[in-house]
Amino acid sequence: MEKINITLKDGFVRQVEKGLSVFEVAKGISEGLARSIVAAQVNGETVDLGYVLNEDSSLNLLKFDDKEGKEVFWHTSAHILAQAIKRLYKDAKLAIGPAIENGFYYDIDLDYRITSEDLEKIESEMKKIVKEDLEIERFEMVKDEAIKFMKDKNEDYKVELINDLEDGQVISFYKQGEFVDLCRGPHLPSTKKVKAIKLLSVAGAYWRGDEKNKMLQRIYGISFEKNKELEEYLNMLEEAKKRDHRKLGKELGLFTIMDEGPGFPFFLPKGMALKNELLKFWREIHTKANYVEIETPIILNRQLWETSGHWYHYRENMYALKIDEEDFAIKPMNCPGGMLVYKTQMHSYRDLPMRVAELGRVHRHELSGALHGLMRVRSFTQDDAHIFMTPEQIKDEIKGVAKLIDEIYKTFGFKYHVELSTRPEDSMGTDEEWERAENGLKEALEELNLPYKLNEGDGAFYGPKIDFHLQDCLGRTWQCGTIQLDMQLPQKFDLTYIGKDGEKHRPVMIHRVAFGSIERFIGILIEHFAGKFPLWLSPVQVKILPISDKYIDYAKQLKDKLFEKGIRVELDDRSEKIGYKIREAQLEKVPYMLIIGEKEVENNEVSVRSRDKGEIGSVKADEFIQNVVKEYKDRTM
Repeated sequence: MEKINITLKDGFVRQVEKGLSVFEVAKGISEGLARSIVAAQVNGETVDLGYVLNEDSSLNLLKFDDKEGKEVFWHTSAHILAQAIKRLYKDAKLAIGPAIENGFYYDIDLDYRITSEDLEKIESEMKKIVKEDLEIERFEMVKDEAIKFMKDKNEDYKVELINDLEDGQVISFYKQGEFVDLCRGPHLPSTKKVKAIKLLSVAGAYWRGDEKNKMLQRIYGISFEKNKELEEYLNMLEEAKKRDHRKLGKELGLFTIMDEGPGFPFFLPKGMALKNELLKFWREIHTKANYVEIETPIILNRQLWETSGHWYHYRENMYALKIDEEDFAIKPMNCPGGMLVYKTQMHSYRDLPMRVAELGRVHRHELSGALHGLMRVRSFTQDDAHIFMTPEQIKDEIKGVAKLIDEIYKTFGFKYHVELSTRPEDSMGTDEEWERAENGLKEALEELNLPYKLNEGDGAFYGPKIDFHLQDCLGRTWQCGTIQLDMQLPQKFDLTYIGKDGEKHRPVMIHRVAFGSIERFIGILIEHFAGKFPLWLSPVQVKILPISDKYIDYAKQLKDKLFEKGIRVELDDRSEKIGYKIREAQLEKVPYMLIIGEKEVENNEVSVRSRDKGEIGSVKADEFIQNVVKEYKDRTM
């Protein structure tokens, strides 16, 4: 038999017979390995375990723990959900059912409104399908056959999807038992691996996300290989509910979103104290790293957005208006304004690198169904910076930005991981430019000893990028920081600098954010800390609680001293019992409560109660002030 070479993920090359499936190759390595895998990547493309290997290939065997493995597992779970729906509701029409970041969903068109009780019934049917251990088989048709096949099944949405495909294109389907679905795949070999399933909710969703189309019902679910994993996930969801930034934001008086401005947050006084503390920290970090700060207009004319390309490629997300009969748009991004600032004067190579930062207010039109507290809004502050440099400076500037982002995340106690995305198929620029850019990013990460995951072909069309995914206390990841190398905007805006040779050259540019969106970062912080912010971020850092009105004068003097030192302090001078005042301060999650009674006044002391540690006891007032000021300035966690 003819042999082929299979290069495994660890670089080991294994010779196998031509024509074996991925599963058979895995079984040849280890029976246990074959049982644990859910799919594979062949030459970078995710495939079914039944995929046949006919030539030398690279092979990465995927388990559920792998991101791509989860996608296959959850995509199969979506098909099981669809099959259960069709068994229970014969008139249901299927739309789409993808894997998403945490689980899967399926959109259905059904006159009957699905309730939470119905979800239990559907879930029970899904478990039956899993027990049936239905083999999942792929088959293909040409376009005309596929359209007739789906029309016969009365699946109008599938017909519409097929009609959008090119003529002559081979179209794939997947079959499990009596159920068949239009699908690109890949999938698990059978339904039996999906041992633990939970349907979470049902919501409305417009077909293809277009509010002009029909509203469908979207059923969300999650699944795992083991019940223990499902239980842990559901416990995490319960904890996440308690930490929901929308709930805590209201309880703590941080922000609100009103009917008069859907997607446009109102920051209340305590929320502004938190936001301003973040901005103060941001400015300190950037000043230390030799950035200059600018501010560019919120509204700029159409010509600018045509030059940048946004008018042609991002128009549906922009708010436009007319001024003096001319088209203008509210900026969705800060970059074009930054280009104009660079062009206000000529630059020499001696001026570079030029690090220009902006806390820019941007507006983007999001569909109402996508809005979510501070996490998805229509107006937010982006902590942008644009660095203009020579090609030789790329590596050092990337290292500088990576160090700055690392310092910021460590200040909050966040762990994070890094992903590097390289040239996509649809890209601009020469092979030489891309090679130099990608090498600069790789070398910078390697010199910093920053492990990274490589996302081949997932970069922006204008350059490669590095993304920072931070992890909160519940193990959830959030993509916040990013470093994008841009070789195209400097060309579009004809940016130049005078080189050592006296000639004009094109600078390379970095776009980068650390927080990403200040508003979204605040939402993440609220949930990460469950509203119990470290002292330096707390909207109210100290609350003074006199036991009775007799001690108000001393309490006011103490408040003034703390205020003069820059501490955010409140005095609760209500005629309430001290136990009630303490409980209220605890609910407000204030780090320190100072109880003032006769002994404290006589000895010039304060009785300190910590939000996190309980009773600390009496200390001299000046000593407490000194300690709390130090804790604030040190940004202690």
